[in-house]
Formats: sequence, structure tokens, C-alpha cells
Amino acid sequence: MLQLHVFGPAFGLPDPSPFCIKGIILMEMSGLPYRQVRGNFRKAPKGKFPVLHDDGAVIPDTSFIRLHLEQKHGIDFDKGLSAEQRGLAWAVEKMLEDHLYWLVVHERWADPANFDRGPRQFFDAVPAPLRPLVIAMVKRQVRRNLHGHGIGRHGDAERLVLAQRALDSLAGLLGGKPYLTGPDPCGGDATLGAFMIAGLCEIFDSPIRGALAEHANLVAYAQRMRERYFKTDAKAAPA
Repeated sequence: MLQLHVFGPAFGLPDPSPFCIKGIILMEMSGLPYRQVRGNFRKAPKGKFPVLHDDGAVIPDTSFIRLHLEQKHGIDFDKGLSAEQRGLAWAVEKMLEDHLYWLVVHERWADPANFDRGPRQFFDAVPAPLRPLVIAMVKRQVRRNLHGHGIGRHGDAERLVLAQRALDSLAGLLGGKPYLTGPDPCGGDATLGAFMIAGLCEIFDSPIRGALAEHANLVAYAQRMRERYFKTDAKAAPA
């Protein structure tokens, strides 16, 4: 059986990572039998989750997990879509993954109060004497990544403007449709759904969540996706 290695539920979410939530939605969309496994992050290829294990093949990164499911298992996540719709869905995915994601990372990792509410829990397994050192090293690397991306070079007000523009665009593209491209979910909905579900997490002090909540159609969409793909928010099994 296919195994999807993830972090497991946290913060009132199916997974603290929007990419893991996306991976779970892709697997649910595929209809293939699989199980979620709480993986060992230190052994994850590319140092990231989720990772799909399929009959000896190990596939990290949700974009390549999707491609693997399409190529090996014949899943067409965009069945019936025009070339224009496929292009739109892919562009939305990349805006979320390569832009909005980093705004959320900054909000949760660079803000000390938000870090204490959430990411600090990721280090609970580190021996107590080493924990402060490890936390400092990881936070320093996150700040470098944010600076290298460019998001970390902006002020708080500037980052919020960028998030608002992205969310305004998503709300406009979704409009009154139940899903991104029409009456049925497509591959892009795995990403959009994951980020909207994660973005509404209530444990963080989040101007981005406030901006998202201003769009009733995005809030309703997140609820629709959660009800469709996370009816019981199943827990990941130990590895």
C-alpha cells in the first residue's frame, strides 16, 4: 500500500504543513488506497515533507508526487479542463507555494509570540540541553531563507499588502464557483484548499488570517474542502 509520510495533526489542522495537507488531498482525490505515516523528518529526501513511498519508489515534494500519481497510476487530476483552465490552476498553485507560503512562514517563524504558539512545538523531541541551540540555528536558517526569497526584506505593512493582493486575486478567481475551475475539484484545488484551510488556523496572531476572513467565498471554500477531504481528520500512524 502507498504510504504518505507527513508530520501528523497539529494546531487544530490535519497537518501543520500546507504542503502535507495538499499531499493528503491529492491522495484522497486519486482514490488510491494509502495510509498516512508520521515520518522521520531527518530521513526525508530534500529535507521536507510530505514524502510518498510507492513500491520502493520514494517521491518527495507535492508537485512530483502529483506527477508520479499521474504517470504511474494514470490519475488525471485535471480531467475535462481546457488548456486555459489547466494553466490558470497551475499559476494559482505557484502563487500560493512560492509567494503566499513565505508570507505565512514569516508570520509564524519570525514573530516571537507566534513562534511560541506553534513552531516551537516541533522541537519538543530535541533533548532539553540542546533545544535552545537547535532552535536558534533553525530560526537563523529560516531568516536566511526569507531574506534570500525577498519576503524577509519587507516590513510588516508591506508584507500584509502583498498577502491582501494575493487573497483578493484568489477570491476573484474563485468567484461564486464551488471549486477553482468549476463544479468539480481539480489538481489546483489540492493546493488552494490546503492553503485556505491552513490560513484559517486560529492559534496564531495573524493579519493574514484576518485578510483571508474578509473573503466569504474563500472561507466557505475552505470549509467545503475540509468537509470533503477531512471528514474525520484521520491521524497519521507511527512509522
